Amino acid sequence: MSHINTIIFDSYGTLFDVHSLSNKLENHFSGKGQKISQTWREKQIEYALLRQIMGNYATFFEITKAALTYAIKKHGEQTNPEQMEELVAAYLNLDVYPEVKGVLSQLGNKQLAIFSNGSHDMLDPLVKNAGITTLFDKIISTNEVKEFKPAPASYHYAMEVLNSQKENTLFVSSNGWDISGAENYGVRTAWINRKRLPVEELNLMPDSVYQDLTGILEWV
Repeated sequence: MSHINTIIFDSYGTLFDVHSLSNKLENHFSGKGQKISQTWREKQIEYALLRQIMGNYATFFEITKAALTYAIKKHGEQTNPEQMEELVAAYLNLDVYPEVKGVLSQLGNKQLAIFSNGSHDMLDPLVKNAGITTLFDKIISTNEVKEFKPAPASYHYAMEVLNSQKENTLFVSSNGWDISGAENYGVRTAWINRKRLPVEELNLMPDSVYQDLTGILEWV
């Protein structure tokens, strides 16, 4: 574990709580906030994967808007442009998980990066608003190479940007599919299994599994 010199973090669900918008959604759609939030996230991931497979690229910000539109319709609600603008803008102010800043502050001897499907127009303001920009050496978006995770080309791009070797790199994510993608590419992995889910049935086991980010301090 001591050979790790680069730690790469996913953003959504790993550093930031994507469901911290549930209350805001509830204010607009009484009784349905949590359900809309869940569908929004599911469709956000699904649309990125579908566009990757179809070769029909759109930025993650565009995908996020489309996923929200679908989620609202699925649960029998309607929206107006002002509501949409407010809700999408809220995605730039997601809550950071409680342990994030404390853990990051203990990793100063490592090269730290965020690597996200989020495009810079949503990712950079999010990190800045959370006050954690200075804790990272690089913020990398798959939009730079237009290959969404879990495509191998996306992880390869991040490694090139960071000039890091697979055996010296730890990839950290709360998303099982993202961990599978990183394992498939060949880096070391730490799955932050916040929801205590089973490992994905893809024959790609994470190197380590933790309930929250504090577990990765074992790798320091």
